Amino acid sequence: MAALSDARRLVVKIGSALLVDSTTGDLRADWLTSLAADVARLRARGTDVVIVSSGSIALGRGILGLPMTSLALEQSQAAAAVGQIRLARAYEEALNPHKIIAGQVLVTLEDSQDRRRYLNSRATMETMLGLGVVPIVNENDTIATDEIRYGDNDRLAAQVAVTVGADQLVLLSDVDGLYTANPNIDSTAQHIAFVSEITPEIEGMAGDAGSGLSKGGMITKIMAARTATEAGCAMAIALGTPMNPLGQLENGAPATWFAAHSDPQAARKRWISAMKPRGTIAVDDGAVAALVRGNSLLPAGVTQIAGTFGRGDLVSIVDPKGAQLGKGLARYTSAEARQIMGRHSSDIAKILGYEGRAALVHRDDMVL
Repeated sequence: MAALSDARRLVVKIGSALLVDSTTGDLRADWLTSLAADVARLRARGTDVVIVSSGSIALGRGILGLPMTSLALEQSQAAAAVGQIRLARAYEEALNPHKIIAGQVLVTLEDSQDRRRYLNSRATMETMLGLGVVPIVNENDTIATDEIRYGDNDRLAAQVAVTVGADQLVLLSDVDGLYTANPNIDSTAQHIAFVSEITPEIEGMAGDAGSGLSKGGMITKIMAARTATEAGCAMAIALGTPMNPLGQLENGAPATWFAAHSDPQAARKRWISAMKPRGTIAVDDGAVAALVRGNSLLPAGVTQIAGTFGRGDLVSIVDPKGAQLGKGLARYTSAEARQIMGRHSSDIAKILGYEGRAALVHRDDMVL
């Protein structure tokens, strides 16, 4: 079973019902302060932390005096616009005493479905984590319509975990895990501490009861678990209502852990291997040697570009004799790649007119 103390990169999902008082619409500031202390402790021992937080609509509707019942789309988006400011400030104020910088990331479903946007999101959050920032991720409710929505932050959190290569995901909720039946209506329901595989039987145990502010029931959590575990990320459903909820989980509080099927890097490599190349990049002997050593593919080592591909598309990488070395996700379009091939990375800005990335294919996006 996974343990929070082993996490190298952790994604934590926080539901609206934990962050916002359901009767007043006010922020639960003391609870958020305790969570920030948990985050600071995790980061102090070297764990990267990403927070996926609901709450913008719940906070905004309280500020605007809108009813706590269901809202029209336009009202929800207006509430989100107001609430996002309050939510970002709340995290900033909670983390600041620990000298931790918070950064807001707003996404939609399209951002993960489009490979170019996916790579942008991945690169941005990787850079934020590298700079010591805690990304606060939320769905961009001010612009997302039903067709481009995740609809719940459980599945968004799982996709964020996949995007950043997290090895653990914790869904903090108003329940302490999965039961054999709904414990609110069945007194014989048994808590399940560990799930090694998501079977139809496990899926059948998931009811769809959520809290008044939350859109995600147990069904969405099981869907999130499937996404996360297939990408090499262990996931826990844990009770988030107590103070210091991550500390409580670490100290043995009841939860349901779902086992990862592999590690995040291996899962990502399998995903890349299964894709069909859209073009070919030929490289020289120097680049071959560099790639074998585990380096990224730089433009200087490229001798030829074949095919038409966009940024984020899969390309085949071949050696001077035309033998395939591997595959990877291109960080430039085929037209841009032809302009910069054979040139040093320091020349990219002068050639393309903007500061691009040094690698044509990054080693994290490559399979040899």
